[in-house]
Amino acid sequence: VTEDLVRRRAEHNNCEIFSLEEISLHQQEIEKLEYLDKWCQDLKILYLQNNLIPKLENVGKLKKLEYLNVALNNIERIENLEGCEELRKLDLTANFIGELSSIESLKYNIHLKELFLVGNPCTEFEGYRQFVVATLHQLKYLDSKEIERSERIKALQNYPEVKEKIREQEQTYFLKRTREKEEAQRRMQERKNKKQKQMESKLGFDSPDSPQKENLQAEGDGEQEICRTVDDEEDRRFWEEPTPYTPESRLETHRYIEEKRKAKDNIRESKTREKPLWTLVTAEGKVLNVNVPKLEFSLKDDEENNLIILELAVYRHLDTSLLEVDVQPTYIRVLVKGKPFQFVLPEEVKPDSSSAKRSQTTGHLVVTMPKAKEIIQAKKKVSASIKHSDCNTLQQNARRSGQVEKLEVDPSKYSFPDVTKIIQEKEQTGQGPIKLQPEKITDIKK
Repeated sequence: VTEDLVRRRAEHNNCEIFSLEEISLHQQEIEKLEYLDKWCQDLKILYLQNNLIPKLENVGKLKKLEYLNVALNNIERIENLEGCEELRKLDLTANFIGELSSIESLKYNIHLKELFLVGNPCTEFEGYRQFVVATLHQLKYLDSKEIERSERIKALQNYPEVKEKIREQEQTYFLKRTREKEEAQRRMQERKNKKQKQMESKLGFDSPDSPQKENLQAEGDGEQEICRTVDDEEDRRFWEEPTPYTPESRLETHRYIEEKRKAKDNIRESKTREKPLWTLVTAEGKVLNVNVPKLEFSLKDDEENNLIILELAVYRHLDTSLLEVDVQPTYIRVLVKGKPFQFVLPEEVKPDSSSAKRSQTTGHLVVTMPKAKEIIQAKKKVSASIKHSDCNTLQQNARRSGQVEKLEVDPSKYSFPDVTKIIQEKEQTGQGPIKLQPEKITDIKK
């Protein structure tokens, strides 16, 4: 159990785990229960079915837990649930519980009403239901069947005898489990040795200087074909060999499937690495237009500023580190997550003076490229005839509006003085930061 897994499964709670009340961790190949009692102390419902959990642990501190589902796991004993004070429903369907007397630990869960033990070896014991009904007085349902009052009374009457029978059957089951564990260990070791010998015999590794070994090393394709044949034979033998249904066989099957899956992933990765690269430039040196990421774009020719502007509609939330921009004099290339976008420019540009930016609103990539040929545009001069006509129109408009048009003269071109400022302006007292007040004249009374 990892924090990342718990957060991903807590999407309904905005990925917050401290206040989580329900979580489903089924079919996650979990082999050990841990951290849940520290991260999710408010849990009320916990689904852990169809995993590889061998032992109930690290859930005893979940005081608010009401429903625990650990069906289809490798649990062999009921334990460590005394701290689940609010536990009302416990599902242990299709596990490997053979120690039926371990249900006595559930006496402390006074709110427990439903218990499921279907598919466990203990359900085959003689007197199984009577023993459970007599041991757990708080139960209302056992294996989806309601417990009647009369059934409980009968179970309590024969409780000592039934308990003794259960103990004897448990001892027999423990001896059987010991033999199964030894057999599983021996079978696993034999399979490893057999596989290694088959590989060595097929590849000719029996003798270090054998000519077969040299030939196979020289021919890589033949070696791969032989390895594939060995794997197919070993795979067929594994699935056809009859094995008992035990926690060890279940774990072994999981390990085998995991190895096969990893091998297929490695082959798939090697094939993707061997993919031919995209053709961006032909053998003759012609640059091609390529749009592998299939992004929309627009090219703008800014004649006024002598620029070429390319706007590429990259994904808005794409990290900028996944973009690589390469501006060449005749074309531009942009790698978006490794996928090339290439465009041949209509004119030659200056790569050193080019700039690339991301739009803060849309996230688009905007590349500004100055043109290599600088075009100097002269300012248009107004002819004398146009000036004369403009002056006439201005005079006519001024007469109509009753306003006087002033002629603006450049003083640097003419030597006559500026007659517009001959009259001196009167000084206005009382303006400015300091206001001078006139002296007060007091009338002298006779």
